[in-house]
Amino acid sequence: MREDPSFAYSLSQSEDGWRWRVFDEDGVTVADGAHTSQDAALAAVNAMLRNAGMDLGAAA
Repeated sequence: MREDPSFAYSLSQSEDGWRWRVFDEDGVTVADGAHTSQDAALAAVNAMLRNAGMDLGAAA
C-alpha cells in the first residue's frame, strides 16, 4: 500500500500582496500563486491541499 503524499507550503509577503507555494516531499514546487490578502493566499493553499486529499484544518 502506498502512503499519501506529503506537502509543505510557504507564504511570503510581497509588494503587491502575498505569494504562496506548495512543495512535494522532494522539494519540487507543485503549485504557486499570488493574492492581495494573506487570507486569500491561505485559502488557495488549502484548496490545493484539499484537491490533493489533505486539508490545513485537519493538521491544526
